[in-house]
Amino acid sequence: MLKVGLTGGIGAGKSEVSRLLVACGAVLIDADRIAREVVARGTPGLASVVEAFGEEILAADGSLDRPRLGAIVFSDAEKLSTLNSIVHPLVGARSRELEEAAAADAVVLHDIPLLTENGLAPLYDLVIVVDAAPETQLDRLVRLRGMTEEDARARMAAQATREQRREIADIVIDNDVPLEELEQRVKDVWAELVRRSQACRPSPAE
Repeated sequence: MLKVGLTGGIGAGKSEVSRLLVACGAVLIDADRIAREVVARGTPGLASVVEAFGEEILAADGSLDRPRLGAIVFSDAEKLSTLNSIVHPLVGARSRELEEAAAADAVVLHDIPLLTENGLAPLYDLVIVVDAAPETQLDRLVRLRGMTEEDARARMAAQATREQRREIADIVIDNDVPLEELEQRVKDVWAELVRRSQACRPSPAE
């Protein structure tokens, strides 16, 4: 099994790279999706978040109002740290369960937005960073996700810097390119992952 950490700044296009790698054959463990699962309505995780931030972060149906919570934590480092201390251990435990269920020869792709911030790089055989210029990130967040420029800049500022992400990268995928070019770059990366995965396999017993 080859354990790969995938990260990138918000708006850099990490989700698209993840999708393309899965199409190539990677087994995906998506930290964002798991983070939603562990604070779904009725979970102990959601109860802990409500205890920390109050019932005003709940929607009318009792589920987590993510935009409201985001507005609270992404402009306050201490509150963001509090939220992370609740959610990250739950995400980690679920991720380990999914990894253990994967095939022994799988390329397991851990899609983790905060891999750099949480010092998780040593947990993986290699780290892929999806990189884009800050101007590109900002444009995508405002134009494609409908964020205000102020909110987009706050989200970007709450994450690691571009330089910090690149420092931990074994492979950098530049995503300041058209989709067709990105697809080819991802195929090239996949070929490298397969090569490394095969190199990790133990030799057959004599």
